[in-house]
Amino acid sequence: MKQLSQIYTLLLLITLLSGCTTVSYYTQAIRGHLALTIVGKPVDSLITSEDTPPELRDKLTLSRQALQFARDRLGLSAGDAFTDYVVLEHPWVVVNLVAVPEFSLQPHQWCYPVLGCQAYRGYFHLEDARKEEQTYRAKGYDTFIGGVTAYSTLGWFDDPLHSAFTNLEDDRMVALMFHELAHRVVYIKGDTAFNESFATAVELEGLRLWLDQRGDPAAFVQALNQLELRNSTHALVSATSAELEQLYRQQDVLSVSSLRERKQQLFDELNARYAQLLTSRPGSNIGPFGIPPVAFNNARIALFSQYNQHVPAFRQLLKESGYDFPEFYRSVETLSRKPDDQRQFALKSLSERFEENF
Repeated sequence: MKQLSQIYTLLLLITLLSGCTTVSYYTQAIRGHLALTIVGKPVDSLITSEDTPPELRDKLTLSRQALQFARDRLGLSAGDAFTDYVVLEHPWVVVNLVAVPEFSLQPHQWCYPVLGCQAYRGYFHLEDARKEEQTYRAKGYDTFIGGVTAYSTLGWFDDPLHSAFTNLEDDRMVALMFHELAHRVVYIKGDTAFNESFATAVELEGLRLWLDQRGDPAAFVQALNQLELRNSTHALVSATSAELEQLYRQQDVLSVSSLRERKQQLFDELNARYAQLLTSRPGSNIGPFGIPPVAFNNARIALFSQYNQHVPAFRQLLKESGYDFPEFYRSVETLSRKPDDQRQFALKSLSERFEENF
């Protein structure tokens, strides 16, 4: 899956931990993040330097404009985020591992001090993620490792701008910056879907306003088309997820072989519908899951759902806030403090009221 983001706070957590595996994990996380901060160069100095390639200078200038827009129009506090620039060795900054039981759609939760539990685990080195992945495959889990374009430290550190951002198209880079800055506003321990859906909603609505302000109708139409495709893909995944959940409830009735056979049939059908969706939209040969056929499994669709599940709810809440972003953030804060069952009920009600206007 492309252009994911990750909550990844590093607060000297090793002092709170025990066990070699846990210490090893946090060691690689801290070293990885510090390695980024050490090699960073100030964005402003790169913009004024004659040695900076023109294309990179344009991207960095655009990032400064996006930061100003995020502060002034979206009410997002950037602090010193994105003030340094880093060239990465890979098109991703970290990779995420997701692991889900063979007959479930509930991701395994990795729990951390301060952060609470999350439905993914991030690594700066692919080989470390693959090693951890094997432990879950040995248990029969469905797994997925995806490249992560950016991550947020929730304002505890000055997250750098890097080449994974600047290698994106202009509007995607700007949208991803909005997404990461949104993570600084609200964070709920143990509710990945809430956190990511909120940031995705800010990303989408922020991009809409950004393109409207810049008077770029072609890019705006393209962004709307991508949003419509994303919505349609989410509808396909939701329908398949409902069928899978119904199937998995029959574990006491059906044999393991029957469960596996029907599970694969559902993923094959999803692949066919996804391919048909892309074919029906000229110029949309690459969708949210890339080019079909896709190696769908529980982990892959669970991850997609984490980022999209409550997006309509948050966009509706923003609409009901009169597109006043500070007021919207206050409403989200209030919602975040509700008990989980009340929060889920409120999000469901908001989603049901949402209507897309293209």
